[in-house]
Amino acid sequence: MLEQSVIVIGGGIAGLTAGALLAHEGINVTLLEAHNQVGGCAGTFRRGPYIFDVGATQVAGFERGGIHERIFRHLQWPLPSADVLDPACVVHLGDGKRPIHLWHDPSKWQEERKDQFPGSELFWYLCSQLHQSNWSFACNDPILPIQNYWDLKQFVKATRPMNVLSGFFSRSSVTDLLWLCACNQDKRLKAFLDLQLKLYSQELSDETAALYGATVLQMAQAPLGLYHLHGSMQKLSDHLLACFLRDGGNLLLGHKVVEIVKKNENSGWKLKVINKQLSLNFQASDLIFTLPPQSLLDLVVGLPLKYRHRLENLSQPSGAIVFYGAIKRCHLPLNIAGHIQVMSDKQGSLFISISQEGDGRAPVGEATVIASAFTDVSPWMSCNEVEYRIQKKLALTNITEVLNTELNIEHENWQHKELATPKSFAKWTGRPQGIVGGLGQKPTIFGPFGLSSRTPMNGLWLCGDSIYPGEGTAGVSQSSVMACKQFMSEKGLELNLSR
Repeated sequence: MLEQSVIVIGGGIAGLTAGALLAHEGINVTLLEAHNQVGGCAGTFRRGPYIFDVGATQVAGFERGGIHERIFRHLQWPLPSADVLDPACVVHLGDGKRPIHLWHDPSKWQEERKDQFPGSELFWYLCSQLHQSNWSFACNDPILPIQNYWDLKQFVKATRPMNVLSGFFSRSSVTDLLWLCACNQDKRLKAFLDLQLKLYSQELSDETAALYGATVLQMAQAPLGLYHLHGSMQKLSDHLLACFLRDGGNLLLGHKVVEIVKKNENSGWKLKVINKQLSLNFQASDLIFTLPPQSLLDLVVGLPLKYRHRLENLSQPSGAIVFYGAIKRCHLPLNIAGHIQVMSDKQGSLFISISQEGDGRAPVGEATVIASAFTDVSPWMSCNEVEYRIQKKLALTNITEVLNTELNIEHENWQHKELATPKSFAKWTGRPQGIVGGLGQKPTIFGPFGLSSRTPMNGLWLCGDSIYPGEGTAGVSQSSVMACKQFMSEKGLELNLSR
């Protein structure tokens, strides 16, 4: 076993980013992925002529200085081709009023807010100030939560005076900001915030940390932005994988980790891995674990009791039901936005993504339509096969009816329809009970109060959507950078991404 050998577990965006960064630094890295392709929740699958994004349908961090741009610049590899979304999303609150457009131009978005939510500018100004503070902090690659002196030094180096001031809001929620700005009685604003924040923080406004919410509410506007990848979301994985392989990384697909053992503090890690019917043994000095941290409970032998209790007491993330459909463009409304969020009585919040003409997801003159809604995983995972089929058919019918109503589509116009459930995601991604996204970003668990990438077990590092700052491809990539910086420091090395 090489002294600096590393095994990365999981080939989603977090694992690919960590693997590519370490391989670029000359570290001996092996990436184990249980599926037959990389990408995870940001991967794709094909149905005939159609390519569907599994989960994520848009990305952030492609602007100059954004996390993906910095990573690929460091790796000396071009960014995947993408277009900025403008509007990033059109939100239908179902109240009979004009839909809300999230414009990329900050001045247009300001005018939109004034028209849609009169009297709310103080709230948006406060969010903007907190966001600027957060962004200046995040761009300096801080380490959170702080676990030792080295982490503290990185935190202090990243901190600016304005961050100290914004720190007073670290235990506040977005609803607290509404109350502070005398906007707490604006029910329409509250409904809009609840829809948007649920997408990014897995929580509504009264449970989303103010510092986290203030930033995600600004992601669509310049100089930042949300982007639509050409081809599919798989292109991001493909580019990271190309860097990983170019720099000597070893990718093993179809290799599922079933047991992780560390005999004592000074020994290396031993892994039991299943490849088809074969049982294989691997060993490494360090592990970078990108699966949901709840997976550690079943995989790691001898997990410290206090740490085990903390993982057992994590709040249950949501699952999702996702509709994948295809339709001729002539049956869609003219000039329809690429991303739409609707509130309906039948389905609650539904996030809809429609492919662009010529983006590689559907033949010319056709479009793929993906619509997702959050769901509790328990009813899906506990029902028998007959109940599951009935439940799945009902969910497919409900989502289709909402889409037909909102997009003015006739039932017979669909070229293709299918539905994924938490059971589907558990099978595809290996995530426990098919959960999607990370931990809800409550004031008690986000950022400085969340799970650390540095675990109590020496040589075990975490990254992914449950580790600061988590959620979305940009968040998991930032968490990978953080875990790699910590790993490198333990080896007496440095990882520095240019800004």
